[in-house]
Amino acid sequence: MSAGAKTAGLTVAGFLARAALGAARDLDRTASTIAGERELVTELFAARRHLGRVGNNLNQVARAVNSGAHPPELDAVLAATERAVRRVQHATDQLLQRDREP
Repeated sequence: MSAGAKTAGLTVAGFLARAALGAARDLDRTASTIAGERELVTELFAARRHLGRVGNNLNQVARAVNSGAHPPELDAVLAATERAVRRVQHATDQLLQRDREP
């Protein structure tokens, strides 16, 4: 929640107030829809953290490769990068799909 507030440039209290007001204005949304959106946002933040860790590992591997080494963890880091990108893409696709639904 604090990450969402920070991203929105709000305090946690302000973030919660804005979310509550937004939900109150849209009476057509069901609790399951709101819960699904919460899960999706949670997944996007988790994927973002995962990409940050993978990016750090990728930078370390790139540094080693640029110095002429072939680090043994190269394949593992590349596979983790691919998984992280797929995770973000999947969450993004879900978000876009929800926006298209009536």
